[in-house]
Amino acid sequence: MKAIVQDRYGPPESLTLAEVDPPVPAANEVLVRVEAAALNAYDWHVLRGDPRMARLALGRSKPRARIRGRDFAGLVESVGENVHQFHPGDAVFGDLGDANGAFAEYVCVPETLIAPKPANLTPQQAAALPLAGVTALMGLADLGQVEPGHRVLVNGASGGVGTLAVQLARALGATVTGVCSTRNTDLVRSLGADHVVDYTRSDFTHDPHPHDVVFDLVGNRSLTALRRVLTPTGTLILSGGGVYRGGSLVGPVWLITRGRLLAPFVRHRIAVLTTAPSRKHLDILRDHAEAGDLTPVIDRSYPLHEVPQALRYLEGEHARAKVVITF
Repeated sequence: MKAIVQDRYGPPESLTLAEVDPPVPAANEVLVRVEAAALNAYDWHVLRGDPRMARLALGRSKPRARIRGRDFAGLVESVGENVHQFHPGDAVFGDLGDANGAFAEYVCVPETLIAPKPANLTPQQAAALPLAGVTALMGLADLGQVEPGHRVLVNGASGGVGTLAVQLARALGATVTGVCSTRNTDLVRSLGADHVVDYTRSDFTHDPHPHDVVFDLVGNRSLTALRRVLTPTGTLILSGGGVYRGGSLVGPVWLITRGRLLAPFVRHRIAVLTTAPSRKHLDILRDHAEAGDLTPVIDRSYPLHEVPQALRYLEGEHARAKVVITF
């Protein structure tokens, strides 16, 4: 089968399209023929080995997982002997997690990490949902405990996670403020944001209206500035992935580390978001999508052999919403 492989850390051009052996499902796994995959900031972090501290977990000289990509949607080709929830021909979507492998014609995935595809979404839309959607859902519902009447601010509202977070916050009954650049204000407003702040024209950290939850997906403001727009009992959720700026030692980890250190000493709740693939969260996302609350926005799509170009586009901060790969 054809797959995008990586044998060293480097720029997008270090990726190659190669012919590799197709995977064989274990007893608890499902073999899926991939119809679409999606890019995430995670992918360029792994590609570059950036921040360099992350290589302690990813692999010192190259990633342990050779085939790139996490998010996918496709059709079940075959199942392992212990799999009973899925059958050949089922349309599914999921997240491979740190195992990677979605930028390939076939993937093997544990049945616990996939779910039936939302019936009203295309494979491209469904592929755009897992990692970004779970991040948004865990941040708002699990950590933020957003309820009707809450005021929520999303910093990075036009990105892959942000566009879904705006929609989910609205579905949870919140009043939503989205922060983005000038060219994305109409997009964020169309997703249901009640208020849109153009960060090139005003500083959202001086908003006189306090928020119950601030969901920071960028990591470009200090903890003091972010806390300034919270209610006295508000929650700050840190999940900034950043963009590639030539390499770093710790990247957004430094802000997150400071958040963890500060949390016990301030009245605000500071929560650091960590995500993991989850069937439970995929099912919730499917329900929201089928109810019409959640529709992934696709910025651009690329064929499999153009994954390097897609990653170059994504890591340069040009992308808005999601970039997907079609097969």
